[in-house]
Amino acid sequence: MTPGFLEEPPISEPMQVFYDEDVKDTGYVWNVSRLWAYQIDTKKQLFALMSQAFNTSGLNFRQRGIHVTATASTLGDSYCSLAWGGKLAGTSDPRTAVGVLSGDDIGLTEQERAMAEWARKVVRDPNATLPSDIEALRNVGLSDSQIFAITTFVALRLAFSTINDALGANPDAQLLKSVPEEIVRSVTYGRRADL
Repeated sequence: MTPGFLEEPPISEPMQVFYDEDVKDTGYVWNVSRLWAYQIDTKKQLFALMSQAFNTSGLNFRQRGIHVTATASTLGDSYCSLAWGGKLAGTSDPRTAVGVLSGDDIGLTEQERAMAEWARKVVRDPNATLPSDIEALRNVGLSDSQIFAITTFVALRLAFSTINDALGANPDAQLLKSVPEEIVRSVTYGRRADL
């Protein structure tokens, strides 16, 4: 099996441990894990950095899901849109997750809508952001420290998605079966599922 455009690296003990973690969590080895088997420690450090950045914001898991889903859908990353759209649906409902995926943000609070829109602006064109965008985030109760944290988190998620997309990581067939049908139908962009 190939994890995308690259051949799967030869199995090693660290790879097997890495794969076993996927199987323990979800029952299968994710294509994205097969891709990152080339640099397992890099992926672990990147995820630790993402967690560190987001955890300093003091925001919750649902808000993390909003950031990832808004980032992935704006980039056109089907893999993370499906995975995190499903997680967001689990912390809210499928309609809310589809709203973030489509950009209409149905079901979000005013603060969550502002955060989703900020994530989209960072992905689309970070050089086009303005002081008024920061003021809009402050007006919904975010501190400058939180704004820095979520911006860092979005940028790191963007790096992860860019690597996966550029190297052809397809969403897993098992992933499609595990998320609500509304989520699957709404993700019409990016790489197709590995059926």
